[in-house]
Amino acid sequence: MNNTTYSAKKNEVESKWYIIDASGKPLGRVAAEAAKLLRGKHKPTFTPNIDVGDHVIILNCKDVVLTGNKLNQKVYRHHSGYIGGMKETSAKDMLANNPTKMMTLAITGMLPHNSLGRAQAKKLRVYAGSEHENIAQKPEVWNF
Repeated sequence: MNNTTYSAKKNEVESKWYIIDASGKPLGRVAAEAAKLLRGKHKPTFTPNIDVGDHVIILNCKDVVLTGNKLNQKVYRHHSGYIGGMKETSAKDMLANNPTKMMTLAITGMLPHNSLGRAQAKKLRVYAGSEHENIAQKPEVWNF
């Protein structure tokens, strides 16, 4: 009996393309599902230190739902590094002006914060509407 753990090799990894429709679904649920696909945790060949994830296309980000009172209370903050350089944007403004950034921030926050996570984040494509430019990759619809 072989008691060794399988570890995927970088040249053996095959990645597919998936589409997630975010309309009417909670932001966190969509982000968690996308992060799972980007990391490759849905595959039996998942290896934590190798990028075994798939490409993810997220459509209709402008129609995503925030549960509870998050639309009014949630605040996105970033700092320029200079004194008084903190910028704040409410979730309502972010959803109205830049829904793709809102989705991207939610997903990248669920990925590892290292070079592996940055490589996995490059496999993410986010669109505010229902049109996308990756038809040639023959993406499959991912239902959850």
